[in-house]
Amino acid sequence: MDQREVLETLLASDSPRMAALAGVAALELPDCWIGAGFIRDAVWDHLHGRPSTFPAGDVDVIWFAPEMSDSQVDRDIERNLGERLPTFRWSVKNQARMHRRNGDAPYGSVAGAMRHWPETATAVAARLDGNGIAICAPCGLDDLFALRLRPTPAFAGEKRTIFQERLSSKRWAERYPLLSITGG
Repeated sequence: MDQREVLETLLASDSPRMAALAGVAALELPDCWIGAGFIRDAVWDHLHGRPSTFPAGDVDVIWFAPEMSDSQVDRDIERNLGERLPTFRWSVKNQARMHRRNGDAPYGSVAGAMRHWPETATAVAARLDGNGIAICAPCGLDDLFALRLRPTPAFAGEKRTIFQERLSSKRWAERYPLLSITGG
């Protein structure tokens, strides 16, 4: 099995994650995915020989629609998801507006935005589509499956301190002892 197939199998066998993916798919938002720790932690737990755990932290829903980039739309979607699936902590962000917060040039898609996330292993997302589980990994899956945490090119230079602060605040090295950290 290649990495994509392993990831699809991990998600398909995880009832809470499948429920979240189905709930988000039902919204029918454009270029819409669940990413970040929702995916990363499932893989790292698996690679550490641990059973699947309920998603810790926010469930990051990312989508792209420049014509609907008011942050109130995101809050309304979070409220909708919270009413339908209250066991999750939802965080919804239309990536069409996030470049302003991040000091980047405008993004053209969710994948384009994810290239500007802090870590390569976090820049992975999934969604349900007509063919099953789809994966978006603009930085690839190698670092995620190699248990390698490193900054994306956008965070290897002047934004490096943000990457380093996340290393400390997220406690990844403590939670995942097999993890190798490069560029920190």
